Amino acid sequence: MLNIDASKVNEALTFPKLVPALEYAFASDVIVPPRLHFDIENPKASRETTLLIMPAWQSGEVAGVKLVTVAPENATKNLPSIQGSYLLFNVDDGQLMAIMDAPTITAKRTAAASALASSYLSRIDSETLFVIGTGTLSSQLIEAHASVRPIKQVKVWGRSLEKAQSICDKVAHLAIDCQAVSDIEENIAGADIISCATLSQSPLIKGEWLVPGQHLDMVGAYRPDMREMDDECVKRASIYVDNTESAIRETGDLAIPLAEGVITLSDIHADLFALCKKEQAVNRSASQITLFKSVGHALEDLAAARLVAEHVNAVKAK
Repeated sequence: MLNIDASKVNEALTFPKLVPALEYAFASDVIVPPRLHFDIENPKASRETTLLIMPAWQSGEVAGVKLVTVAPENATKNLPSIQGSYLLFNVDDGQLMAIMDAPTITAKRTAAASALASSYLSRIDSETLFVIGTGTLSSQLIEAHASVRPIKQVKVWGRSLEKAQSICDKVAHLAIDCQAVSDIEENIAGADIISCATLSQSPLIKGEWLVPGQHLDMVGAYRPDMREMDDECVKRASIYVDNTESAIRETGDLAIPLAEGVITLSDIHADLFALCKKEQAVNRSASQITLFKSVGHALEDLAAARLVAEHVNAVKAK
């Protein structure tokens, strides 16, 4: 059995390999039962800790389950908000093949899913990226988007300008002009792609700020009481999701507008399954605003974990 730490996961999951692996997985026959989602009262914090159990398998090949907790206030303790492990099994004999670092898999596959969606939805000439949020995902999102679009300039906003600058420092190897900024509104209009990954409970992006031709990549707001964008955003944009069933239930960015009649299910054009299986074509106009809302999917974890195990085994065989 392999015990794979975060550094080895990072080494294995390069975006030029992971993005196509996700596209292949979304077009394949991976079985994904509904994930289990439990909110656990935490008297030591103002918000609950969430426990997620996410299984997936491919018949006759591999099965996996991700066990993670999400503690939204961990930043105050200098800890990642996501903690946990991924277990990968051989379906043929049932043996546990590997245990690997789940937070790193989560960050990598989430960013890769955003890049995959962007490859279908953003303008192919998108050069400017505005990242909102300074968590673990932020630097990964920059690298992922730059793997599918010719990104030349990045701006990063966070509640701390110092933390925003630290994200720019993390992506210095990409040779992209990266700037930390202190205001969201004044930097929205200049972005081709806006990627937002926060734990905000109230909208950070207003639809009135958007300009034609933009692509919104909304990654945070993983609970029904969280929102990163207001109603005007979803009204102005063509909406796509990673998986429809979970997206309409688990994120306030969509669940609240749906419940209040701001949008209907028919306003959600397609999910990554339909896009990757070529069941839905995207005929994007230059002035269209597109929106991708992700909530995460166990298929993504399985595809990433399989790639990690294959890489580690290949290195050991040399």
